[in-house]
Amino acid sequence: MFFFYSAARQTLLLWSGSHSEGYLLESLCPSTISELQDLTSYSLLLHLSLCVAGYIPSYLEKDEPCVVCGDKATGYHYRCITCEGCKGFFRRTIQKNLHPAYSCKYDGCCIIDKITRNQCQLCRFKKCIAVGMAMDLVLDDSKRVAKRRLIEENREKRKKEEMVKTLQNRPEPTGSEWELIRMLTEAHRHTNAQGSHWKQKRKFLPEDIGQSPVAPTSDGDKVDLEAFSEFTKIITPAITRVVDFAKKLPMFSELPCEDQIILLKGCCMEIMSLRAAVRYDPESETLTLSGEMAVKREQLKNGGLGVVSDAIFDLGKSLAQFNLDDTEVALLQAVLLMSSDRSGLTNIDKIEKCQETYLLAFEHYINYRKHNIPHFWPKLLMKVTDLRMIGACHASRFLHMKVECPTELFPPLFLEVFEDQEV
Repeated sequence: MFFFYSAARQTLLLWSGSHSEGYLLESLCPSTISELQDLTSYSLLLHLSLCVAGYIPSYLEKDEPCVVCGDKATGYHYRCITCEGCKGFFRRTIQKNLHPAYSCKYDGCCIIDKITRNQCQLCRFKKCIAVGMAMDLVLDDSKRVAKRRLIEENREKRKKEEMVKTLQNRPEPTGSEWELIRMLTEAHRHTNAQGSHWKQKRKFLPEDIGQSPVAPTSDGDKVDLEAFSEFTKIITPAITRVVDFAKKLPMFSELPCEDQIILLKGCCMEIMSLRAAVRYDPESETLTLSGEMAVKREQLKNGGLGVVSDAIFDLGKSLAQFNLDDTEVALLQAVLLMSSDRSGLTNIDKIEKCQETYLLAFEHYINYRKHNIPHFWPKLLMKVTDLRMIGACHASRFLHMKVECPTELFPPLFLEVFEDQEV
C-alpha cells in the first residue's frame, strides 16, 4: 500500500499493489488532505488505513458488502450499509453541493463496483440515491459543529460522572483517623493567630517601609533595615505558636527532646510560610504574617527574605485555588513537622511511621472533602515539596541576613531556631 498525488485529479491516491499492478483503494480530495496535513507520515498511513479498514460494528455480518460498490462495509451510514469510501463520497457531495456538476461519459450507464467507483462520480452518486442513502441526514457545517459540541459536552459530562463515582468509592477516614484529625485541627486553631478573622484584624505595613532597600547583602539583594526591624517584632510569637502546635501532638511529645528540637528547627520556617501563604489576598496582593501584618511582595523581599519572598507569594497564589480548610492546613503542618529526613534524628523509624499515619489520614480526609480539582491529592502533596524548598532557601538566606544586619535586631529565639541549620 502506498500513496501518490495526482495533479490532474488533484487528489491523493491510496494504491494497493505495485506501481504497475494493483488497484485504487481510495482517493482523497484537497479538503480531506488539508484536514490531515498536521499528521506525520506514519500516523497518516495509520489514519488512512483505518479509513479503509474501518471499525466493523457487531451488527454486520462477516465481509458484508457495501450496497453501493460492493467493497467491505463498515457500518450503517445515512440509512444504508456502506463502506467508508462511499460514505465519505456521499457526505462530501451533499455538503459541498457537488452533484449538479457531475457528468458521465457513458450516458449514466456505468457499473459501480470497488474498482470503478472513482471513475464516474455521477453514476456513483445516482447509485447512492438509488440504494436509499438519505441526503437529509448529511449535516451542514453549522449542524456538524453543533453535533461535535454536543458530543464534547456529553464526553465532559461522562468524565465528571466517572470522577464523582471514583471519589465516592475512595476510602474515607476511619474512627481513629477522625479522632486524630480532630486533635490536629484543634491544635492548629489554638495556635493560629486571629483564626478566621485575620482579614478584619490585619494591619497593612505602611507602603514607605520596605520600598527603599539600603543595606546590600553578599548575594546581591538588599535589606531595608526598617522593614527587617518590623518583621523581627512578630517573628518570636510566630515561632512560639509553631512550637505550641507541635507540643499538642501526642506522637511528637513522645519523642526524645533532641529529636523534638531537630524537627522544630527543620519545619519552623516551612510552617510559618504555609500559614502566611494560605492568607494570601489577591485583591491587595499581600500576605498576612502572623495573622496581623499584611505585606506586599517587595516589602517582604527588601525586608530580608529576598528571593524567598517570591517563593512564598507564588505558593500563596497557587494555594488559593485549593480552598484549603483548617483541617487540611493542620494536616500539612503535621506532615512537615514529622519529616524523618532531618539531619541528626535518632528515632527515624518512629517518626517515619508517624508521618505515614498522618499522610494516610490526610488522604482519606481529602477523599471525604471531594474537591472538584482533578488529581487534587498529588497536587497538594507537591506543595509539601515547595515548602521544603522554601525552608532550605531560607536557611541559606539567613546566613546572609546575619552577616549584613545588626546583631541587636535579631530576637534570641529567632537566632536559636535558625542558627546552625544545614544549607
